[in-house]
Amino acid sequence: MNYHEKEMRVTYALTLNELIERNPNVLCLEADLSKADATIPEVSTKNPRNFINCGVQEANMIGVAAGLAKEGKIPFCASFTAFATRRVYDQITISVAYANNNVKIVGNSPGITQGPNGGTHMCFQDLAIMRAMPNLHVYSPADANELRAVMFHMADHHQPTYMQLVRPKMPKLFDENCRFDPQSAVRLHEGADVTLVATGFMTRFALDAARELSAEGLMVDLLHYPSVKPFDAQALIDSARRTGAVVTVENQNIIGGLGSAACEVLSEQHPVRVKRLGIPDQFGEVADQDYLFNKHGFGPQHIAKACRELVRANT
Repeated sequence: MNYHEKEMRVTYALTLNELIERNPNVLCLEADLSKADATIPEVSTKNPRNFINCGVQEANMIGVAAGLAKEGKIPFCASFTAFATRRVYDQITISVAYANNNVKIVGNSPGITQGPNGGTHMCFQDLAIMRAMPNLHVYSPADANELRAVMFHMADHHQPTYMQLVRPKMPKLFDENCRFDPQSAVRLHEGADVTLVATGFMTRFALDAARELSAEGLMVDLLHYPSVKPFDAQALIDSARRTGAVVTVENQNIIGGLGSAACEVLSEQHPVRVKRLGIPDQFGEVADQDYLFNKHGFGPQHIAKACRELVRANT
């Protein structure tokens, strides 16, 4: 099946069915956003005994999931990113992370991909707050094939986990047999002039920028981080030693997420110039992707510009 031709949410639901068929302890939990996650009708119809709709009560969904995990089940709990993280952070803290329960939390439509629903639904903090949680892994796959690899890894490992889920179709970046290792970044473009660090939704745009710059003779070392926590520090350090300059880009507030993870590593182990691109500590608004890219300066053209400027500053 060509999963990259499907919406990411449909790939999520279809992969859940595969995981359930492989292990009936895998469960699908929802908080009345099942259609947004495509688990209605995909999972509810095919595996109704493994489907639980908790209703519009996200905190209760996390509590139910924690209890099920305690009994050996593997619950995947999905909702819009703001509801899956900010709204239930205390329940995640105590019932999932502190108890080290094997709960998989999925945040649908991260960052500006919630454009039509506006500022209340745009969560620009989820990478930051979830990364700060002890015991919790934080993942952000970039395409459908990597999403499947991440989900199979999640189901096979006893680990409280948060995963961002981009909802629409994404361009194919990885092969069907790609593998996911949370300890390893993925190099998508090799170069020695500037290091570019991206994750999730922004990786496709970072790759576009790297290819554009390559045509100009500026070679970008592009590192994709499907895992923001744990964070592959050594890959970044090695790249920064070659290039001497780092640009990070994320579909998030620049405080606390991927850019902060990079700066924490580099400031302690190999200080270089760093430029962080993303949302500049503001709330969202009803707007389309291009408007928000241009307003906040982190679209493909902004990524390429930041790389050029950092290289010039280093020469």
